[in-house]
Amino acid sequence: MTSASAPLVSIRALHKSYGPHIQVLKGLDIEMKPGERVVVIGPSGGGKSTLLRVVMGLEKIDSGSVTFGGRPYISSAGAGAKTVIDTEVRRSIGMVFQHYTLFPHLSVVQNLVLAPCKVRGEKKASAVRRAEALLERFGLAAKANAYPAQLSGGQKQRVAIARALMLDPKLMLFDEVTSALDPELVAEVEQVILQLAGQDMPMMIVTHDMWFAKNIASRVIFCAGGVVVEDGPPEQVLGAPREERTREFIDRVFHIKQ
Repeated sequence: MTSASAPLVSIRALHKSYGPHIQVLKGLDIEMKPGERVVVIGPSGGGKSTLLRVVMGLEKIDSGSVTFGGRPYISSAGAGAKTVIDTEVRRSIGMVFQHYTLFPHLSVVQNLVLAPCKVRGEKKASAVRRAEALLERFGLAAKANAYPAQLSGGQKQRVAIARALMLDPKLMLFDEVTSALDPELVAEVEQVILQLAGQDMPMMIVTHDMWFAKNIASRVIFCAGGVVVEDGPPEQVLGAPREERTREFIDRVFHIKQ
């Protein structure tokens, strides 16, 4: 167990490239404390989604390390060395992607119970009870036996969030979860994530929605060029950024008036 002040996630000197010419993360350093809600913003190609995929254990790294709850999680010594990932730690982390990734041939409730039953050996009846409780909480009780093709984009994304929560994660990662949705469906997904925030679920979120970032973040990190350019509370980073690169980005892309 970590103390309240010890980091939940500690990322040190993280380097990640795709082939010899595309260096995406260039020595990234981030610490995240328990209960924090960190929103990562920045230009396309700045490494935001790659960062989340690394933390989820989905990408090999060139060098650096990630610890979780004070425990070594991901590491590589560099120069072609193998990426070492503690799969037990990885099971403590849940991730929701931009494009839902639901199994189309399974009903909503079947999507939710698959991992707990397969990964943990949970009894199906117990998993179904928990799944139904989550669906009720997210306003989806009537959709338990529907299939993904019968759902709206917002409903699919809420199911994807419920599915991730079925494994009782200690950290949730959200990668542009509203960017594929019609504008009128965005609010229903954001409300679910705000609900989790109200229960102190630690989360790292990549989003282009500045209203959402401002309302959910306890910290905002601006990444560009594979490094952290600015890191601070949302009112500072979004409202009065200190770095010229951050100011340019916010003025140009998000039109937030200083």
